[in-house]
Amino acid sequence: MAPRSKLIGKTHILYDAELGGKVTDEWFDLCYWQRRDALIGSARGRGTAWFVRADSVDLVVRHYRRGGVLAPMWRDRYPWVGLSRTRAWREWHLLATLQQRDLPVPQPVAARVIREGLFYTADIITCRLPDCRPLADMLSEAPLPAFVWQAVGACVRRFHDEQVYHADLNAANILLDQLDHVYLVDFDRARFRNPGRWRAANLSRLRRSLNKFAGMYTRYYFSDEDWEALLAGYSRKRPQ
Repeated sequence: MAPRSKLIGKTHILYDAELGGKVTDEWFDLCYWQRRDALIGSARGRGTAWFVRADSVDLVVRHYRRGGVLAPMWRDRYPWVGLSRTRAWREWHLLATLQQRDLPVPQPVAARVIREGLFYTADIITCRLPDCRPLADMLSEAPLPAFVWQAVGACVRRFHDEQVYHADLNAANILLDQLDHVYLVDFDRARFRNPGRWRAANLSRLRRSLNKFAGMYTRYYFSDEDWEALLAGYSRKRPQ
């Protein structure tokens, strides 16, 4: 990982020189990818994450948008408190650190921050995890075996053991590949925290999201037994 940054007018761009040395401001513009016929899909959350193909690498382009009560008023604008404290800068550097610790997260490629007076807007680009699907979508199709739930719990525990607080731990931000490897995505507002009650609160948030998604699908395969399997995976000690 070789972080580099450049300033173009009011636009700050942070990128990995080893992976995204050719990054320009256009990379954050969906029209740029559409003109190249490189827009290949999307995933909806608080905003929309767009999947694009840059040469032989699949990327995810995500624009930061507000949630909660401030969303209708401010939409995608945030108060300027210094470049290093912007959401995109913090998430990019956090992902880079987690990658170095061999945690299952997407690789950061580039981040953009555009300052407009007292506010800024931001975007981030990461590598797309290959052949992965959100846990929430998978549960709408078929039950998952206990060992998969245990793997999900063990993955969450790995992050907690590294003192990583995921601010939006939900069933849409947990991805599984075809070999049942588990990944976490969307680390906006995530940070390192000292051990404390936040771990239990993080798990409770995940449980609430599983219950919430159950009400969004006609069929949804999630039970108390599944949650117990997840907790069993979370509680199992990792080998030294």
